[in-house]
Amino acid sequence: MNDDSPVPVSSVLVPQALQSRIDSGQLETWLTSSSVRSLAVVTNTKRAMVMLLEGEGDPGEHAVDPGAQGSSDGFVLSNGQDDEYLDEETVPLVEAFRLVEHIVGTGSWPTDAHWAVDR
Repeated sequence: MNDDSPVPVSSVLVPQALQSRIDSGQLETWLTSSSVRSLAVVTNTKRAMVMLLEGEGDPGEHAVDPGAQGSSDGFVLSNGQDDEYLDEETVPLVEAFRLVEHIVGTGSWPTDAHWAVDR
């Protein structure tokens, strides 16, 4: 996780670690693997943008919520940037936790997940 800790986080502890960061006001979290892959979660505490990147400079892929209506703001990055996304481009926070736990545990999206490739 991007808290400068060299200690790996197990997949089952990821939702708890993410919630702890959110509770402390850290709405952007990056998880990196020993390979060059990265997983980013940016939330407004209700919905989350979940992105899986294959390496530096990769536009990656992100979780989507087909059919969701409206948009949400308050996705605050660590540099202070405050983004707004269509709700169909983000997922409910509980779904983000499930996706991240699965990706950290297996390295891939769950078979029932919806995502868009941005490459």
